[in-house]
Amino acid sequence: MEIAHLLDMDGVLVRGGAPVEGSVDFVRALVEDMRSFQIFTNNSRYTPEDHAHRLRGIGFPVESHHIYTSAMATGRFVSQQLPGASVYAIGDQGLISALQATGCRLTVFSPDYVVLGDADSYHYEEIAKGAQLVSAGARFIATSPDPAVPTEKGLHPACGAVAALIAEATGMKPYFIGKPNSFMTRCALERLGVRAEQTVLVGDRMDTDVLAGLESGMRSALVLTGVTTPGDLVRFPFRPDLIVDRLADLADHSWA
Repeated sequence: MEIAHLLDMDGVLVRGGAPVEGSVDFVRALVEDMRSFQIFTNNSRYTPEDHAHRLRGIGFPVESHHIYTSAMATGRFVSQQLPGASVYAIGDQGLISALQATGCRLTVFSPDYVVLGDADSYHYEEIAKGAQLVSAGARFIATSPDPAVPTEKGLHPACGAVAALIAEATGMKPYFIGKPNSFMTRCALERLGVRAEQTVLVGDRMDTDVLAGLESGMRSALVLTGVTTPGDLVRFPFRPDLIVDRLADLADHSWA
């Protein structure tokens, strides 16, 4: 049985703007062999086109159709819950484009939803406005529970950390759409046209990537090039199907 791959991006393919050693060759082999895969990321900052452009710039032979983001899943979720919903969005262009593509109307006036995504630089005024709107009754959604992402300089605060700030200020916790939410994994599997048991999810985080694979019926592989370290593993009551030092090591593994 041919295995499809859902590949996390930050900490698996790249750290910041640099590729993880061996990851370009692994993805190139998937493309050349015409095997099913998606780069499956909670990073909502960029559009699929921008993600693909950035990855091609450091050697990955990928196109926009290879990318599925938490912003795309969030846009789909909101449009299914309330078609034509009004949204106050806090985040970069990847989130804005995904919401608009699914028919959401962006506004600062009494929105149905406050939607928080990742941003290169959060502005306090936007966070404060989001908190005010949530307190006034807007439903609170966030693209990712990840509190930080790995970069060349260390961990960088991410969507989950800012969501906690708004939640603490308002007493309202967000509904997270990104991994480990099975809504996002179902969307990606549907996009690939494969079943969960045919798929392996490869990530660097136990609490989002591995958990998403476990709860969706997929196999999971943890790479040690990102957030989770070997010492962290004892804290979790579940295990991945496979632990490898880096993505390239999966090339030698058979999932039969």
